[in-house]
Amino acid sequence: MKAQWITNGEKKPFYARKAFRVKENLVKATAKVCGLGQFNFFVNGNRAANERIGGAWTDYNKIVEYSAYDITDLLHIGANAAGFEVGNGWYILDTTGYSFHFPRFVPLPPNPNPYRPFADALVLAFEIELEYEGNIIEEISSDESVSVCAHGVTAASVYGSEDIDGAALQVGFSRADFAEKGWTKARFARENEKPKGELIAQSEPRVSVVREYAAECIRYADGVRVFDLKQNTAAVLTAEVRGNAGETVEFFFAEKLDSRGMPDQKAKGWDDITTRVRYTIAESGKWEKVEQTFSYFAARYIGVRSTSDVRAVKALAITSAVEDAGDFVCDNEKYNAIFRMIRASVESNLVSVHTDCPTIERFAWQEENHLMARSIFFMKNEKTMWEKMLRDTRAAQHTADDSFNDGKGGRFFVGEGLIPSQAPCYMPNVLPVEGMGSFYDIIAWGSFIILGAKWHYLHYGDKKIIEDNYDAGKKYFAHLKTRVNSDGFINHGLGDWGNPTGEYARENTETAFFYADAMTLMEFAYILGKIDEAAVFEAEAEAIKRNYNAKLLKKDKNGAYFYAIFGDKSEKCTTSAQALPLFWGLVPIEAQTDVENAFRTAFRADGALIAGEVSLPYIIQTAKSLGLNAEIAKYITRDEHPSYYAFVRAGETTLGEYWEENPRSHNHDMLGSIAEWYFNGLAGVEAAEAGFKTVKITPFLPDDMRFFRATIDTPHGTIRVSASRDKTGAPIFDISVPQAITVV
Repeated sequence: MKAQWITNGEKKPFYARKAFRVKENLVKATAKVCGLGQFNFFVNGNRAANERIGGAWTDYNKIVEYSAYDITDLLHIGANAAGFEVGNGWYILDTTGYSFHFPRFVPLPPNPNPYRPFADALVLAFEIELEYEGNIIEEISSDESVSVCAHGVTAASVYGSEDIDGAALQVGFSRADFAEKGWTKARFARENEKPKGELIAQSEPRVSVVREYAAECIRYADGVRVFDLKQNTAAVLTAEVRGNAGETVEFFFAEKLDSRGMPDQKAKGWDDITTRVRYTIAESGKWEKVEQTFSYFAARYIGVRSTSDVRAVKALAITSAVEDAGDFVCDNEKYNAIFRMIRASVESNLVSVHTDCPTIERFAWQEENHLMARSIFFMKNEKTMWEKMLRDTRAAQHTADDSFNDGKGGRFFVGEGLIPSQAPCYMPNVLPVEGMGSFYDIIAWGSFIILGAKWHYLHYGDKKIIEDNYDAGKKYFAHLKTRVNSDGFINHGLGDWGNPTGEYARENTETAFFYADAMTLMEFAYILGKIDEAAVFEAEAEAIKRNYNAKLLKKDKNGAYFYAIFGDKSEKCTTSAQALPLFWGLVPIEAQTDVENAFRTAFRADGALIAGEVSLPYIIQTAKSLGLNAEIAKYITRDEHPSYYAFVRAGETTLGEYWEENPRSHNHDMLGSIAEWYFNGLAGVEAAEAGFKTVKITPFLPDDMRFFRATIDTPHGTIRVSASRDKTGAPIFDISVPQAITVV
């Protein structure tokens, strides 16, 4: 797109419109649009696509994405108009209502590198191309002929709060017959208002409405009407209100209710998440529509403070995870509820980036992007979404010259090749926290650049993902080598974050990823024909393996091998300490059987998934590979935590952040890696060759299930696996595989 940036010179939301005429014999009409930070695009009163809050979240100093639209069917001969709404987003953060900050009681030092606006005004750029018969092209683009007006949304926070002045809303502004009263002309943006990043086409799915939830009023007390959506979700609010002109109606959002049955905005161990939408009524006695324009809320419950009438309260659930790629259903509702809960959590957290949660932080933490990749790929077609996120990650990789304020009057150099824990990162908290480790330089987070590409390649079979990320992966590995301590370990990050026992086992966990990165880069080098480089990474991996086993592989009192947690004098045997080396191939041949038995013993003794988010997928997959599917089925359907079904029993419709009731966030997907097991454990489908060209299928039917049906979309067609029982109760499996796929 070559269009120029235009603006009204303000930091608050604005409207823009361009009237134009269409002649006869139109063949095709396309548009390219970018409004920063967020935008909506209309043609002749209609949305140009099923899209909400357009504008991908990126580091606008590095990358800016425009969206493309086919608008042929929205035009007609004669007068037409294109309309645009531009709001703040992350381009110029508006802190109205709630915005993220660490509460006073959290033991973290003040961040000397807070959010900084990307520019001094909101901006818009667009091109409309009209193609007529005879290959005649007419172009209409953003310039100083475009009309602009301050928006009726007077404040718009990326965290979901909006202030709306109903009297200032420009209803019908994108129609050709709209009368421009009080509008002015745009001007070209100045250098301090333009984004610095490269302008490229958006390739990932649009943020779109996927379903609608009608809210039910369940209570009225203390001047507050309480509405229940019956589903925790990330969504755009819509409602209708009627009252006196100038009165304000306030909608506020919560994931749970307090003991009085009122919306509770207190996040456990955190501050209040005071996200709200305030609407000022335009005319007395008329029903008016309230709708979020530039952001979304995330909650199950909606409170309404107002003496005005309120009706038709709805949530338009949004996600970038639009296209389903797999499904699972069975006759045991426990498993179905768990699966639905995880899928809803994934959808809520894939909104332009992969957020940790849609409520509190909305940050693009990177560990979920590979820990959850295989689960999400089985459920959703996320090929282009992961390509976008890896592009964001490459853009975020640091050079030797990159430095930050150290809070002491100096500069903190993070290190060449470092991949930050968030990408894009809008509030870089780069300083390590004494006693907790680094929240910015974390191997299980930064390794997305390597392992995210690995799982993408295995699932989709597209070698380009390796070509695009190999060099960045090499630079990151070189950075990791500078972080190896005197014991030969990586241990500066967060270890097995979220482990319910508090055993983060940093040396064990983080060094296992160090080895995994080396081995994966070796695989990539072979795939790319870089044989000499492959040999280098193989040698690096072997050195890591030797040190890992020399210092962590122990013998118990019976002389059997197991992995002890570094620094733990009791040398207890945990599932996470065994699972990571087993999964990644760190175990020497002579110890393999012993370590497998050690895992089985610990897993059965635990009686539950004792794991943080980092080790969890590896514990599940190791248990599956060792024939412990029956135990997995039992553990995930336990009544008490740690358990997926414990969330369901507590009334949750999305997954909690940690294994506990009333977690800080009630809509995290980071613990959702059990979803992968539904497809490769229960349905038993595993890719034996990249892209599912060759597969292994070994289904499993738990004792508490009589029937299941699973579908898995692959690049070579859909695999279907179903299970039932015969008259004796023995499992019967029905497997359907496309001809293009070989079963081994």
